[in-house]
Parts: sequence; structure tokens; C-alpha cells
Amino acid sequence: MTEPSASTRADRLAVGTKVEVRSGFDGSWSTGFAVEEVLEAGYRLRRRSDGQVLPATLPSASVRKERKSSMWWV
Repeated sequence: MTEPSASTRADRLAVGTKVEVRSGFDGSWSTGFAVEEVLEAGYRLRRRSDGQVLPATLPSASVRKERKSSMWWV
């Protein structure tokens, strides 16, 4: 196993970070997840609603830090 470069490590999300996940169906982003484990292949996530860890590892391209909605009325 190779050690990730400093720039790769800096781009990684920390355990506990609230994240959004890209849907494979329509490409939209879904909230309600947190990073459970950081792996070389991507992330293991925990669903915040019930605390369940998702069984699949998601690639980094499908996970982003949760963004705050700018639409306060939604």
C-alpha cells in the first residue's frame, strides 16, 4: 500500500464530517450522511437518521462536504 501524497491527504474528509452523496439514479446530491471511515478507495458512510453504516464504500467523487442551503424558506 502506498502512502497518499500530502495534497491527497489534505483533500480528504475527516471522520464525522457531514456529507452529501451523489445519487447514481439522477446525479442529484442527498444530505443526511457522515463519514464513518476514510479508506484508500473512498469513504464508508453512516446514515445520520438511524446511525446505520452503509455497506458499500463510496468513491471520493460521489461524496462532498455538506453545503448549507442558501434558501432559508425551504
